[in-house]
Amino acid sequence: MTAESFPATVMPDPDWWQALWPQPGQVLAGLGIAPGTGMAVDLCCGDGLFTAPLARLARHIVAIDNDPRMLALAREKVAAVSDAGACDFVEGDAYDIARLVRRPADLVLIANTFHGVPDKARLARGVAAVLKPGGWFIVVNWHRRPREETTVLGQRRGPRTEMRMTPEEVAAAVAPAGFRPARVVELPPYHYGAIFEKPTA
Repeated sequence: MTAESFPATVMPDPDWWQALWPQPGQVLAGLGIAPGTGMAVDLCCGDGLFTAPLARLARHIVAIDNDPRMLALAREKVAAVSDAGACDFVEGDAYDIARLVRRPADLVLIANTFHGVPDKARLARGVAAVLKPGGWFIVVNWHRRPREETTVLGQRRGPRTEMRMTPEEVAAAVAPAGFRPARVVELPPYHYGAIFEKPTA
């Protein structure tokens, strides 16, 4: 793996992940993702925590991860709640999203991963390439709080403090790809969702 390679997905223990996000469908609703959404991409989908509820909202999903074990778990979660045929599971590098997604998307979601992307501008360009004009790029991130303050089940959780990004820092990272900030949604207890729009002209 080179310095420019996309990092492997590292999922936390399922118990604290579920404790942190007990109702992932409500998180998506809070982000403004409504039933009847057309084409959605869950980028770096991990074990499918958000893929499964997204499958109940979008008409079609592409779930991308570079770890086949995570994709297998995501497939199981989606099959339990929705028609798995409406979701394509793709093993690949997130930087290659423009090659991996073969139809224009209405939204791209990346959760709990953007802070660790080595080349954020490169990833944002790839996302912009697959989005329709007016499409959304949604980045779910940990707030920039000291790690010792973000505890789950009595333990410190989340990325190192120095890796965490403010919404303004995320906006600056994706701006070269042409994204415009739309809004920031608070996702208690420790996260926010930064929503960016691809310009229509």
